[in-house]
Amino acid sequence: MKININIDKTCAETEITINCAVMSDELEKVIAGLRALDFKLTGTKDGQTHILDASQILYIDTVDKKTFLYAKTAVYETNLRLYELEENLSMSDFFRAGKSSIINFNKIKSLKSDIDGRIIVVMENNERLIVSRQYAEFIKNKLGRA
Repeated sequence: MKININIDKTCAETEITINCAVMSDELEKVIAGLRALDFKLTGTKDGQTHILDASQILYIDTVDKKTFLYAKTAVYETNLRLYELEENLSMSDFFRAGKSSIINFNKIKSLKSDIDGRIIVVMENNERLIVSRQYAEFIKNKLGRA
């Protein structure tokens, strides 16, 4: 892979152009990472609204009809519903892990098979989450084990 960077002080906005013969899995990962870096979410904490890069989010969870964004050291509440977040993040490495949660694949530290086809994931902040059997296929595909 060849990388060219052109620094131009007259450039109003950073633009990334990818030239390739075919779209590969490696290239799709690069593109997903770039999209996640550029996508912003808002969440409230202690009465203040915070603007967060999607790449900062470890996982998203819904409890009692409220949706929360979990970062490494803080939790933010958002007004968006889980299905809206799933749609917005569909082009990045976020995936549905259960009826009430979405996980950022890039923030998984380790994983282990569990009973009934479930997967236990350990996030960067050492929290353990369960990926239900229904959604475990995503991880298996990502790891090339399908």
